[in-house]
Amino acid sequence: MYRYRVNKRIRTVFFLFLFLFTVVCCRLLYLQVVRYPSLREMGEDLWLRDLKLEAPRGEIVDRYQRTIVTNKRVKTLLIVPRQIEDKERVITALVSALDLDREELEKKLSQDISVIKLREAIKLPEHISTPLQKQHLSGLYFVDDYEREYPYTSLLAHVLGFTGVDQQGLLGIEHTYDDMLKGVSGRMRYYTDAKGRRLPQETDQFTMPTSGSALTLTIDLDTQKIVERELDQAVATYQPDQALVIVQNPQNGEILAMASRPTFIPNDYQHVLPTVYNRNLPIWSTYEPGSTFKIITLSAALEEGVVDLEHEHYYDSGSIEVSGQHLRCWKRGGHKNQTFLEVVENSCNPGFVVLGQRIGKDQLFDYIDRFGFGKKTGIELNGEAHGILFNLEQVGPVELATTAFGQGVAVTPIQQVMAVSAAVNGGKLYRPTIIKSPNGLSAKDRFIRQVISESTSEKVRGALESVVAKGTGRGAYVEGYRVGGKTGTAQKVGEKGRYLEDNHVVSFIGIAPMDQPEVVVYVAIDNPKNTVQFGGVVAAPIAGRIIEDILTVKGVEKSDGITKEVDWPEKQFVEVPNYIGLLKSDVLNSFDYFELSIKGEGDHIINQRPEPGTKVREGSKIELLLSGDN
Repeated sequence: MYRYRVNKRIRTVFFLFLFLFTVVCCRLLYLQVVRYPSLREMGEDLWLRDLKLEAPRGEIVDRYQRTIVTNKRVKTLLIVPRQIEDKERVITALVSALDLDREELEKKLSQDISVIKLREAIKLPEHISTPLQKQHLSGLYFVDDYEREYPYTSLLAHVLGFTGVDQQGLLGIEHTYDDMLKGVSGRMRYYTDAKGRRLPQETDQFTMPTSGSALTLTIDLDTQKIVERELDQAVATYQPDQALVIVQNPQNGEILAMASRPTFIPNDYQHVLPTVYNRNLPIWSTYEPGSTFKIITLSAALEEGVVDLEHEHYYDSGSIEVSGQHLRCWKRGGHKNQTFLEVVENSCNPGFVVLGQRIGKDQLFDYIDRFGFGKKTGIELNGEAHGILFNLEQVGPVELATTAFGQGVAVTPIQQVMAVSAAVNGGKLYRPTIIKSPNGLSAKDRFIRQVISESTSEKVRGALESVVAKGTGRGAYVEGYRVGGKTGTAQKVGEKGRYLEDNHVVSFIGIAPMDQPEVVVYVAIDNPKNTVQFGGVVAAPIAGRIIEDILTVKGVEKSDGITKEVDWPEKQFVEVPNYIGLLKSDVLNSFDYFELSIKGEGDHIINQRPEPGTKVREGSKIELLLSGDN
């Protein structure tokens, strides 16, 4: 009996130990196999430390792959306090190099933090980071970082936008396409002991960063430079409140240039008011378009067949009465008897009131809607406005009349550019784009609708060319190129809803060449000072210079169009004669339209500039070279 009880106890102990052994084995199996990945990760977190390696953002280039935005390699300092061996030396070096407050730095280094990133030590220039690196201070890590670089400073600033200190896009293209441009960060991992000190015998782990994708814009850098130059000149000459220019290819909706003033430098945006960098005027600003809007009324009238431009006449007495109100023409006393083509050339308000009445309220506002007004164009930029139109139910005879010549409605510059492009390109309305690739849509995909017929569009082009040759747009005339366009002078509305005195937005929208338009140029100058505030006086010459330079750079062949009518005291274009082979005395005794600059010694002229046959404005300088000049 006793032996039986002993054996039973032994078996009980045995099975108990067997059970415990099994539990331990299962636990080990669970920890070694099932929990191994997570436990290893937890362990590594105890002895591994990470340092983030920034990825370079993708470059932004123009349509010809010329760099507009790139990156500059810099260093960012990361501090690991537990690895600092000589704290006093480190503090002294950092205070001296980074101009830090010593007490504040001492407090930060005393905190129980694994890695410290000082705001003053982000994106250090080479002349600061290199001397610090050469001191080989323990606990300091200088990791590669990148600073956004804009080689052309403020060029295209409102379109490009800018990035923050952590390379995130904050505005403009940099913000809209941030996910594509920012890339993927890498990291450096190193082993430490329980006190956070680096283990030199362990190999560091690197995960290299992946660069962001490049972005190609539809912008033409040459055209953008021309636009920026002219805007700077306009600001210096007229001191306007604001100014803007848009250049677009009317055949596909691609934006070739876009700029506004005031502007800013993307890397220095903190030093201007938010109202400067937050407002991309070509898509944000909303104002009455003035006479540039008459192109829409003209297109609708021609499409509906309610006017014969060349054979039908209208007598302008200086005003027209609509529902008891007198709507005046800009010219005191009116333009008297004129064809409707001359109504367009002269930008005669009463004449356009008649066109609006003939079209009718419903049809005119239907065309306005079809041309894209009252809604966003869909360009790939943030901050675009809708514009403001009359509610059709509230449109009476007066509202119809004022709308016909561009008053009482508010539109954006980009809406005007797209609408006028449709009016002259054969009647096709496109969605504008500033992105070429990747993910750039083709012109076919951006086509919205056919607004007017090709034959009507051809008539519109002819009328607008006549405006520049014979009408209010003569300031935009370019000798040798067929240029069309329309001036605009719009009163600005004040805080109390009343029009301001002597405060206008003067504008001009130009098209060239008129046989096959390649560019539409819109110029708007807000409240120009010390000048007559007319679009034909201020904006048209600016647009003319931009068009001439663009077509010259593009190598567009010259062609004869409508001969310009010259009003005194405007200087006409004359042909440069051939002076080569003539005697100096004969040339000096002859009467010419030019200022002659004679260089060299001798009697005979052997060369000249410009070449014979070139057309220039009378009074231009002609350089003559004599035979004795080497």
